[in-house]
Amino acid sequence: MSKASSKSRIELFVIEKVKSLRENAKISQSELAFKLGVSNGFIGQVESAKFPAKYNLDHIDKLAKIFHCSPKDLLPDQPLNKDSEESL
Repeated sequence: MSKASSKSRIELFVIEKVKSLRENAKISQSELAFKLGVSNGFIGQVESAKFPAKYNLDHIDKLAKIFHCSPKDLLPDQPLNKDSEESL
């Protein structure tokens, strides 16, 4: 299994949503890392398919505060896994 595939569909959704908000707000990766309280390279690793780094729930909560939105706004409206109902 490659590192690029270690991020799930929902993790990739959140990453792309945050990246879009960051770019629209004209915030650099470094500036977002500072505001989020993570290392300078963390955001770049999260946004890269080459690294397994991803946001956790605490990050999502802080990101919502940074972008003046609800944590729900960073998540999809519906489950992304088509098989999620079958696995319950």
